Amino acid sequence: MPDRSTPPISANDPLWYKDAIIYQTHVKAFRDSNGDGFGDFPGLIQKLDYIQSLNVNTLWMLPFYPSPLRDDGYDIAEYESVHPQYGTLEDFQRLLDEAHARNIRVITELVINHTSDQHAWFQRARTSPRGSPERDWYVWSDDPTKYKDARIIFTDTEVSNWSWDPVAEQFYWHRFFSHQPDLNFDNPVVLDAVIDVMRFWLRMGVDGMRLDAIPYLIERDGTNCENLPETHVVLKKIRTALDAEFENKLLLAEANQWPTDVIPYFGNGKECHMAFHFPLMPRMYMAIRKEDRSPIVEILAQTPPIPDECQWAIFLRNHDELTLEMVTDEERDYMYREYASQARMRINVGIRRRLASLLDNGRRQIELMNALLLTMPGTPIIYYGDEIGMGDNVFLGDRNGVRTPMQWNGGWNAGFSDADQQALYFPLIMDPPYGYQGVNVAAQERTQTSLLRWMRRIVKVRTQHRAFGRGSFEMLLPENRSVLAYLRSYEGETILCVNNLSRFVQPARINLQRFIGKVPVEMIGNIRFPPIAENPYLFALGPHNFYWFKLTSAEEAPERRGEGRR
Repeated sequence: MPDRSTPPISANDPLWYKDAIIYQTHVKAFRDSNGDGFGDFPGLIQKLDYIQSLNVNTLWMLPFYPSPLRDDGYDIAEYESVHPQYGTLEDFQRLLDEAHARNIRVITELVINHTSDQHAWFQRARTSPRGSPERDWYVWSDDPTKYKDARIIFTDTEVSNWSWDPVAEQFYWHRFFSHQPDLNFDNPVVLDAVIDVMRFWLRMGVDGMRLDAIPYLIERDGTNCENLPETHVVLKKIRTALDAEFENKLLLAEANQWPTDVIPYFGNGKECHMAFHFPLMPRMYMAIRKEDRSPIVEILAQTPPIPDECQWAIFLRNHDELTLEMVTDEERDYMYREYASQARMRINVGIRRRLASLLDNGRRQIELMNALLLTMPGTPIIYYGDEIGMGDNVFLGDRNGVRTPMQWNGGWNAGFSDADQQALYFPLIMDPPYGYQGVNVAAQERTQTSLLRWMRRIVKVRTQHRAFGRGSFEMLLPENRSVLAYLRSYEGETILCVNNLSRFVQPARINLQRFIGKVPVEMIGNIRFPPIAENPYLFALGPHNFYWFKLTSAEEAPERRGEGRR
């Protein structure tokens, strides 16, 4: 039976997503229950206790719909079913029920910008006459130079956003792969159909949806066909329709844009509840490699305020490439030079490597990056396998090198599947230092000092303080630029975060005069530091070290003392 002692994340709180810690996985990558080489819903159910043990409270699954799988499920062929390799709708319902029994909410992924060219909607459209209502479900043209100002996103594979369809005898529009035609959201019937799809999954009990690629819903001549005003009309209609029927559901916008361009997707609280902060992520990697806080400080300074009921989603890695679209050419060259020296590590405008590989398996750097993730403004997302330091396989095509099977133990197929190795959907990571024989859950469960056990502890601390998810954020600027320090405050609680971005020991002098008399208590070890006085507070931080301090009264502070100096 699941352990129900863990309190739910404010079950009836419409702002539950502010307290969420999200674990992202792919159904096919997690656990294969029937020996066919593909993970499935029953296998994922078997591992829900493990997910709960990470102290996360929300599960995000990549697309699991019927699909030809030419883009790993982002090419959806049917919206209201599940891919037979992953199980049945009944299996999915059981997954929802079992997750909810463990106080884990479930977010699914819905691709509404486009479908697979195998979807019945597209097959009907291409065989219907020009000008017919059925043809109008997609975007067609006789002129392949139309919308010429729209950039090509998949630069490694696509040469145009238009492709010729010999059946329709017209070009169809696609912002991504040529087998993914874009839906026509200028057609209200299409919007109604998409809203019905959302209702289907929310009625089953899904807690939220990540809306993929929403900046591209609408096309207009003379524009770059991104972030158009009509797109926000569409999103407001979606939000209004869903709010009329459902309570406490989440819409998460995937908009790989500059922060000022993402703000409209919140719609003053009338569009999406959350949106990804893409530009922050590469700048965390820049800061730790440059040993200088400037990239993080500058991007946060350029991030406008968002509505009180809205939230950023932040991450270190995910299922896609580490995107470098939202950096300058000079910064992109720097990132390639530092993190992707080999051409095979790069794809499109990004880097296809996992967190541990990017950081050369450096334990202190991995811990520091996770500490930043858990304390920056926003809701953190942890990518499956990163909690044990899984590696990648850059020899696999596309972005598949970061989507390999979860490594459960050092036995047959890493405990992922009983199938023959040749039947696995992707090969396991075999070679040191990331091979499954050494990097796996079982081995780290047995080791007190493992990354997995450390992640559980740090995430647990994070869940106990709402200041991280809901609090204000104030950047502090000590003279030493290798030190990144900030305050998180909420309802009378103030937390001081101090991070050493350098590989060397660093001093920090921080002016905390407004907190004179308060006692910093290091939150992970519950260690009392000397009280704050008039002089700047002095720290000595080890290489890639960090502190989380709760600033408390002397009466509330524990007796154990730490290393700080006044």
